Amino acid sequence: MGRYVARRLIQFIPVILGTLFLLHLLSVITIQIVGDPVRALFGENAPPQAVIDQLQAQYGLDDPCLETTGNPCIGMFVDRLGQYAQGDFGTNFRGRPVSDLFGERIGVTIRMTTIAIIFEIVVGIMLGVFAGLRKDKFVDNFVRVTTSILIAFPVFVFGSLALLFVGLKFGLYLRQSDWAPDWLGQMFQVGYQADYPWLSLVLPGVVLGAFSLAAVARLTRTSLVENLRSDYVRTARAKGMTTSRTIGIHTLRNSLIPVVTYIGIDIGFLLGGSLVTEGIFNVPGIGQLVFLAIQANDTPVIVGVITIITIVFLVSNLLVDILYAALDPRIRYE
Repeated sequence: MGRYVARRLIQFIPVILGTLFLLHLLSVITIQIVGDPVRALFGENAPPQAVIDQLQAQYGLDDPCLETTGNPCIGMFVDRLGQYAQGDFGTNFRGRPVSDLFGERIGVTIRMTTIAIIFEIVVGIMLGVFAGLRKDKFVDNFVRVTTSILIAFPVFVFGSLALLFVGLKFGLYLRQSDWAPDWLGQMFQVGYQADYPWLSLVLPGVVLGAFSLAAVARLTRTSLVENLRSDYVRTARAKGMTTSRTIGIHTLRNSLIPVVTYIGIDIGFLLGGSLVTEGIFNVPGIGQLVFLAIQANDTPVIVGVITIITIVFLVSNLLVDILYAALDPRIRYE
């Protein structure tokens, strides 16, 4: 196990360097093609050239390589790596560090993402197990049809429908009724409430996790159906092992390997997908921060936040790879 972890850590270094270089290259080429973001910030009301020069130097945009289209600006990349290593992900155009802005909002996004992950794991695996155990029966067909519909719906359509029918109509009815407890009405809020930091994020979290739930349910079903045909399952049953032990201990454990891999990858997608969901439900998280930065053309915030999310995504994948080996010992010896 130790050699496997060490090998994965060594492989992780070129992956994260290559990914950060691609992000750097995209941001540099965008500036070279579109133009200086400092000048774009002021538009037609440009300040004196001395002020622009000072701002360009302050945000590291005065490098001559940015004037040559296609130049990868290797020197800038090395400087950025040094800043990232010190926890410096840039400063926005109002002078606030991106790491501070990220730190103020990441708590909300983590809570919403946690709700989404718990929702997709619990409900998705449960639906997948029911469908796999009753292959081609009503439950199986129902799960396959509903998950296909969920996957087909764009997130902004599903989120808007949930906001209108669940948040506004059903949630408002609960909050105005005398019989429903207050916490139940807060679970169907249409916006974030600081007094209810978890309950008011339940509906956005469910919307965010709904698409991943569909994928988890289908992955669990397919893997379970395949494993139920395996020789070791027939052997276990022939030896008189109970159905609950055969499925719950042996079959389900092997069936969850692709699901664990998917969930690890999905953490990055959930963080990225929070941009749309947080916009629909007015949640003050990372997605809303990027959304506002795009509207304000605040390039340092966009680059800094996406870099942090990318690092989180790569680290989560590394942890999943290690967990993958813990679930299936054969992987360590390959």
